[in-house]
This record gives sequence, C-alpha cells and structure tokens, in this order.
Amino acid sequence: MEHSDGRAEGAGPFTTRVTSRLAGGGSVVWESRRARKRGALKVRAAGAAHGTSRSADAGTLARLGRLNLIASGAFTLGGALFALGAALGQLGASGPTASASIYFTGGLFFTTGGYASLLQAINAPRRGGEPGSLVAVGWRWWSYEPMRIGWLSTFVLFTGTLVFGVNLLDSFLQGLTAQQVNRLIWTPDLVGCLLFLVSGHLAIAEVCHGRPRLSPRGLDWWIVAVNQLGSVLFLIAALAAFTRPDTGSQVNVDVANWGTFAGALCFSVGGVLQSFERP
Repeated sequence: MEHSDGRAEGAGPFTTRVTSRLAGGGSVVWESRRARKRGALKVRAAGAAHGTSRSADAGTLARLGRLNLIASGAFTLGGALFALGAALGQLGASGPTASASIYFTGGLFFTTGGYASLLQAINAPRRGGEPGSLVAVGWRWWSYEPMRIGWLSTFVLFTGTLVFGVNLLDSFLQGLTAQQVNRLIWTPDLVGCLLFLVSGHLAIAEVCHGRPRLSPRGLDWWIVAVNQLGSVLFLIAALAAFTRPDTGSQVNVDVANWGTFAGALCFSVGGVLQSFERP
C-alpha cells in the first residue's frame, strides 16, 4: 500500500503502520497501537542508529495514562476473580450462589476494562496531515469508527464483556432444565468467547501489521499473545461446559473449570503487562 506521505502497512482494509520521510532527512513511523496506547510516534534522524519518541501533548498523555491504569487494573482483578471462582468450583469449596457472585464481580471488572480500552481508542491522538505530527481530539464517551482497527478490536472486546454479563447474570438462576441452561447460560458464554477471539485476532493483526509473527522483544506483542491464549482457553472451557440434554451433566467439568482458571490467569497476566504499556 502506498500513501502520498509514505509507505503504509496493514491488514486488509486497515492501516496499522505508516513510515514517512521527513523533509530534512530521516523518517517518522506512526503505528496504530503505539499512538493510541502511548500517544507517541517513532522518529529517526538521518544517519541515526536508533530512533526517539515524539509524543502528543501533556493533556492527551495524562488522559491515556489514566485510562490505561483503569483498564490494566480491571483486567488484572477480573482475571484473578475468574480464576478464584474456577478454582473454588473445581475443589467444591463454594456453593452455586457464591461461585456465581465471584464470577459476576469478575465480569464487572472485565466490562470496566473493556470500556476503558474502548475509550482509549476513541480518545487517542490522530495522525496529523504533516509527517511526524499527532493531533489531539476532544474528549468523547463514544464514537463509531469501524475502519480503525484499534477501535474495532476494543469495541468487539467490550461487546464480548457485555455478552458475558448476560451469562453471569443467568448463572444465578436455579432449577433450570438442561435446555434452559444451554440457552440462557452456555450460549451467551460461547458467544462471548468467540467475540474475545475476534478481538484478539484484530489486536494481533494490529501489532503484527497484517501477518501474524513472533515478536518476543515487543511488550505489545506479549500482551496480545497472552490475552489471545486466554481467549482460546476460555473457548475450550465453554465447549466443555455444554450440558448434555440426555444426562443433565456437562461434557467435562474438569476441562471447563481448569480451562476457565488458566484462561483467567492469562488475562490477569495480560493486565499486569498492560500496566507497563503506558505513555
């Protein structure tokens, strides 16, 4: 892909990185995730071996930093609570209501983290008309920008947390038949897991600029990779939690609990890593 101001890279219709030449020599690199998470560009002077960062204004950086703190903390706590709920369920150390309460509280933290991530994408600085510039935007609680991969990834993630909320609320219901359990609890759980997977795929495409690759030196790559592993484990747990209509029992309770436990820990670790991805 070619832009008038430089070379662009991306995935499908999304642009995730643009490299532009500066008038006095050197280059500047805009990356979608770096701009919305750190509020910065990479600038390399002519002949320089290493680049430097060029940041947005102080107000924008402070705003992005606060949102990052909320999102990372919420995912860390939400993942820890989900892991606790799964562990207690596997050990038989809590009743259905207590487990549902722990999961629901964790779900509230997940939803908070999802919305904070979406707000970060909405209020991130935009690439300016001049190479090497970032333009601040006014504060907004909502926007509709499906052609920005960062917005789409976080929107799908936030939607997934809301669908999980339906599953977690319905978990308080007692005396359900196997068909009702699958319709009211299992189906929203499965849909939420699939939305998390889609969000993670978009996040990986954003970090890798289209083609999935290993990039162990990048903090952003570790964050999206660990979170995507958590999404895969959540999906495995959801499939194992399907209730057989003929027996009224889950396909595999152990896989459902341990899959949830391991997936939740992944999101908790991802939240800790995200706390370092700040402006």
